[in-house]
This record gives sequence, C-alpha cells and structure tokens, in this order.
Amino acid sequence: MKPLGIGLIGTGYMGKCHALAWNAVKAVFGDVERPRLVHLAEANADLAKSRAAEFGFEKATSDWKALIADPQVDVVSVTTPNQFHAEMAIAALQAGKHVWCEKPMAPAYADAEHMLKAARASGKVAVLGYNYIQNPVMRHIKTLIGEAAIGAVNHIRVEMDEDFMADPEGFFYWKSELSSGYGALDDFAVHPLSLLWYLFGHVEAVITDMVKPFADRPLMEGGRRAVENHDGANVLMRLGGGISAVLMANRAAWGRKGRIALQIFGSKGSIAYDQERMNEFELYQADDRGTEQGFRKILAAPAHRPYDRFIPAPGHGLGFNDLKIIECRELIRAISGQPSSLVTFEDGLRIERSVHAMAQSFHERRWIEIG
Repeated sequence: MKPLGIGLIGTGYMGKCHALAWNAVKAVFGDVERPRLVHLAEANADLAKSRAAEFGFEKATSDWKALIADPQVDVVSVTTPNQFHAEMAIAALQAGKHVWCEKPMAPAYADAEHMLKAARASGKVAVLGYNYIQNPVMRHIKTLIGEAAIGAVNHIRVEMDEDFMADPEGFFYWKSELSSGYGALDDFAVHPLSLLWYLFGHVEAVITDMVKPFADRPLMEGGRRAVENHDGANVLMRLGGGISAVLMANRAAWGRKGRIALQIFGSKGSIAYDQERMNEFELYQADDRGTEQGFRKILAAPAHRPYDRFIPAPGHGLGFNDLKIIECRELIRAISGQPSSLVTFEDGLRIERSVHAMAQSFHERRWIEIG
C-alpha cells in the first residue's frame, strides 16, 4: 500500500492532535506506511503557512476547498468547529477522499444523515474522532465484561465533568451558540456515549433534564450575550439486555478537568474508571468467603495492548494524544481493508440520534424510545 496523502483542515487543539498522530503512527507501530503530510488548511493564510511548517505539511492554504481538490490528498482530517463538519466532510467524500472527522458529526441531525449518505455513496472510510475507546485500559475492561468477570451487568453510572465553562464571567464564544449544538450533550457527553456503545451497544430509551447555570456571558468587545444552549444535562437511559444507566454531564464543574467517571455494576462485582486517571481502573469481584472487601487497582501495562507499543513497563501511563495515535493506526488499517475498531459514520449517527432524542425528551418532558 502506497503512503497515504494527508490533508488537515483546522489547526487548533484537535488539529495539532491529528498532526501529532499522523507524524507518530509509523514510529509507534511500525506496521503501517509513513503517511505523507501533503496539505494543510486554515482560515488565515499566514497562520496556515506557520502551522504547515510546524506540523510538517508540504503545502498550506486558506481555502479548504483547494485542499479537498488536491489529487495528492487521500485522507482528510476535519478538526474545525462543529458547525463546519458536515459541509467539509461531505465535500471530501464526494471528492473521493477518506474522512477522519472530529466528533460530534454535526449540530443538526439532518446534516449528520447527509454525512452518512455521502459516506455510503463514496465507498470510502469515514470515521469520527472518539479516541477514548482506544484506551488499552478500556479495551481490557471490555474483555473483562465479555468474560463475565463481574457477572451480568445490570446498572451503569457515568459522569462527564469539565470546568472550561465554569466561570460565569468567562467570555462568550462559539460553544455557547445554538449553532454549535445543544451544549454539554453533544459538545462532550458524546464521549461517554461512545464508551457505552463500545462496551454495551447503543442506548434504547432516554429521559432528560438540561440546565443552564448562567443566562448570559460578557463579550470581549463589551456588553453581554445570552447563552443559547445548556452547560449541564442529566439523563436516565435504558440499554439493551435490561441494563439501566445514568448519564450526568457538566461543562461548568469547577475543579474537574477531563473527568469521565464510569461505574459498571454486575451480579458478581463492579468496575470503576475515571478518565482523569486514564491509566488505571478498579475491579471488585465478590468473594463468597467474605474475607476480601474493597476494590483492586489495575494499572495499565504492556499486556494491555497496544500499551506495549509506547512503553515497556506498567504504571508509566499513556496520554490523550497517544490514544489519537492508536486511533490513527486503526484508521489506516480500515483503509487497507484490515479489521479495525473505530466509530464509523454508521455508529456515529446512532450516537447523534441518542443526543437528539435526549434533547427531544427535555423539551417534551417524557421518555423517548430510540429506533
């Protein structure tokens, strides 16, 4: 397989994260061809040139359509704000490119449907950037659940909390606009939803409450602007197999930086995991003798592949960007026709459907079944 030609649209936090992954995937795994970093697009031409030099791309442009039209580009990384995902991803797919698009798919469900339709018509690989499912620890948790190490799972609680919207005097920016989505639900609660999908399958029914802790925020140019979406949400859910679940999401939680606290309760034990301590989890297995009470801490180790590709000893730990490198390798495998573990546009649309059902439930004040 010839080296893939890479195009990157957007050079903010996630754009740099994609660039790091494309640069490192060959060095880490060795079993894929080194990608060729062909073209980078950023709204500002000077910034595009600067970022291209920093990230290692051959060309730079302020016109993302020119990047998509480039015949040397095989894969397009879309890392722009949410409201631009649909147009860019669809254009790339229609141009015959594979697409690696950051989550969520799009603020409007109809746009997400169009993205999936374009992916199906193109025959190209189209995936979403849900890198938390790539954590070797999460893979091991999935194995334990499959082996019934904690018996039959009957209840799940998951919380996602961060504090980047916790300051009521923090300036208004695009994440508080309705055009960016519902707020906490689709801005970042889709991450725990991706974990639930990975471990247990899709959500089947929901009832939701959403909260708006701050009515408005100051503008940098003076004055204030009304906050248009919700920074918090609480959701009761039903999963397949009679599993009940609770999801709580809060973008205004002082002191929380990247928390996804996942508790999984089974008939013979429990598992507890927190994304802020992403290289460990706790396992409790019921002891009929009653002599051993409490959780055991399990540290990430080379046995939890592909941790071994990064570090040869347990307890040293991977980071967020490392999970993106793993995701990048899974994408290259998918493009070459090999088995891979990714959130495709197919499964991504079902996650989007769950989010929109949650919002519908909030507005209609009732349970919503998800088809």
